[in-house]
Amino acid sequence: MSVFTYQGERFLLDGEPFQVRSGAIHYFRIPRYYWRDRLLKLKECGLNTVETYVAWNLHEKQEGTFDFSGELDFGAFLDIAAELGLKAIVRPGPYICAEWEGGGLPSWLLRYPNLKIRTSETTYWEKASKYLAKVCEILKPRVCGNGGNVIMLQAENEYGSFGNDKAYIRRILDLYQEKGMDCLYFTCDACIKWLMDGTALDDCIITVNFGSSPITHYRTFSNYRHKGQPYMCSEFWCGWFDYWHGQHNTRSAESVAENIEPFLENQWNFNYYMFCGGTNFGFMNGANCNDGVHYTATTTSYDYNAVLSESGDRTERYYSLRNLCIKHGIDVPEMTAQESEKRAYGAVTFTGYADLTSNLANIGTQTHSPTPLTMEECGQNYGYILYSSTLEDGIENGTLHLENLGDRSVIYIDGEKRAVYERGIEYENLVFSTKDSAKLEVLVENTGRINFGMFQFDKKGMTGVSVSVADFGRRNVFGWEITSLPMENLNALAYADIPKTLSNRPAFYKGKFQVDKKADTFLRLDGFGKGFVLINGFNIGRYYTLAGPQKTLYVPINLLKEGENEIVVFDSDGANSLQVEFVDTPSLQGK
Repeated sequence: MSVFTYQGERFLLDGEPFQVRSGAIHYFRIPRYYWRDRLLKLKECGLNTVETYVAWNLHEKQEGTFDFSGELDFGAFLDIAAELGLKAIVRPGPYICAEWEGGGLPSWLLRYPNLKIRTSETTYWEKASKYLAKVCEILKPRVCGNGGNVIMLQAENEYGSFGNDKAYIRRILDLYQEKGMDCLYFTCDACIKWLMDGTALDDCIITVNFGSSPITHYRTFSNYRHKGQPYMCSEFWCGWFDYWHGQHNTRSAESVAENIEPFLENQWNFNYYMFCGGTNFGFMNGANCNDGVHYTATTTSYDYNAVLSESGDRTERYYSLRNLCIKHGIDVPEMTAQESEKRAYGAVTFTGYADLTSNLANIGTQTHSPTPLTMEECGQNYGYILYSSTLEDGIENGTLHLENLGDRSVIYIDGEKRAVYERGIEYENLVFSTKDSAKLEVLVENTGRINFGMFQFDKKGMTGVSVSVADFGRRNVFGWEITSLPMENLNALAYADIPKTLSNRPAFYKGKFQVDKKADTFLRLDGFGKGFVLINGFNIGRYYTLAGPQKTLYVPINLLKEGENEIVVFDSDGANSLQVEFVDTPSLQGK
C-alpha cells in the first residue's frame, strides 16, 4: 500500500516528493505483443509513469456485454507497467476524446432518442455508471491505496470544452469513492479560466493541457487555483494528429525540448502526449468538426510526431528527452529495449475478386423502408451502408441531394459511378437525366464519429434523398432497400477470378503472400483509392490513397505467420491495379 497525495506544489509518495514524469501510451492502439516493449522504452527514457485512456466503445461494443480480455485487458497492461516499476495514470472517461471514434462513447447510445451525453441525465448516467463500475472492478486492486501502481484517476475529460454540469462530474467522483478507488482524482482542461470553471471542483486536482509556453501557463494556473496544489500538465502535446486531405504534422526535437525543460528545471509535473501514438486499427479513428461544417476524419496512423514512432522506434525526440532527464539529475536506466525488425515482403498480386453488390446477401443485413434510415436505426455501429432505390423515367437535368450525409458517399446510376459526395469537402451535386427508370445506389461510409466539441456523436448514413428539377421544385425519393455492411465477418464472400477489365465498382481483392521470417512491415496501396485492409482476417485500418497524407499502413509482427498469409483489400472507389507492396519504411507524408 502506498500513499500518494500532495502538499502545496509537490506531489508526495509515501511522504517523499514525487515528480510525475509521465508518457501517454494507449493500450488499445498498441498490439499487446508490444506492450512491454513500449513501456520499457518509456522507463529507459527517464519517465516514471505511464498514462492511458480506457475506451468504453471497445469494452462494451454491444450494450450489456463487456470485454476486458486479450488485446483489451488493460489490467494486464497496468500490471506490466508495475513490473517495470512504473506508476500509472488512468483516464476512464466515460468520454476520452483521444481522436478516437465518438470520443470513446459507444455508438449504441444514439439509439436512445432522449439521452443527453456527458450529463447527469438519468438514462445516460445509468449507462455510463455501469461501465465505470466495471472499470473500477479492474482498477480496485491496482490503485495505490490498495497496493497497486495507479496513482491518479481522471473524472471525464476536458469537460469545460463541452459543458458545465458539475453534478455529473460529482457523480463520477462519488462513484470512484464508493468503489474503493483509493488514489488521487483529477480533471483536465485547456488552461483558460472559462473552460476550467466548467469542470473544477474544490476537492479534485485541476490539471491543464497545452503544447507550449509552460511558464506562461504556470502563471495563469497559479492565479486560477483556489488552494495550493501541484502544477501539472496532463497533456503536453509534443505534436499533433493527422487527418485525410491534410499534411503530416511534425515538430522539431529542439522545439519540444525547449518547452519541456522548464518542467524538469522546476520539478513541475507533466504527461508527455503522446509518448507512443500507435494506430487506429479497424474503423476506430475519430473526426473533428468544430463549426458543424468543416469535418475532417483522422488518419489510421496516430503517429502524432511522438517520442516513439507508430511502430515503436525511438525518434530524435526520444534522445532529446532522455538527455534532458540526465542533464537534470534523473537516474535514467541504460537502454536495453531493441528496435523491432522491419522487412519488405515485396509485391502481392491479387487473384480473387468479389464484387460488393453481388455479395450483399452474404455479408449484409437488409432492411426495407420508405425513407433512408441511419446506421444506428439499422442497429449498425461502423463500416458502410448501401441504399438502393429507383429513379423514375423522364427526369431532365435533375439535381441529386443527400440529407445529413455521414460521411462519404459513392453514387451509382444503373451501375455506373457518377459522383462522390464527401462531408467537409466541397462538391457539386450530381446533375442527371433518365430516359427510362434507373437504379440509384448510394454507398455511404462512416469515416469516423466526431470526438470533440459541440457536434460530437453524430449519426451515420443519411436521412433522405431528393431530386430537384428547374421550374418544378424538389421532391423526395422514397422506397429504399438498405443493406448494413459492418464489414466484421467477411468469410462468406464469394470470390471469382479477376475480371479482364477492372471497373470502378466497389469490390474486394484477395491475395496470398509468403513470409519466411516474421517482422513488422508496411503496406503501400498506390493503385487503390479508398477502403480498408484485412491481414489474416484482422482489419489494420483505412487507407485513402486519393487524399493522403498517409500512404502506408502499419502491419505489426503479431498479425503475420510464417508461411502463407492472406490479404483482403476492399476499395469503394475502384482500383486501377492488381498489386500492393509490403515495404520496410513507412510513408506518412504523401510521398
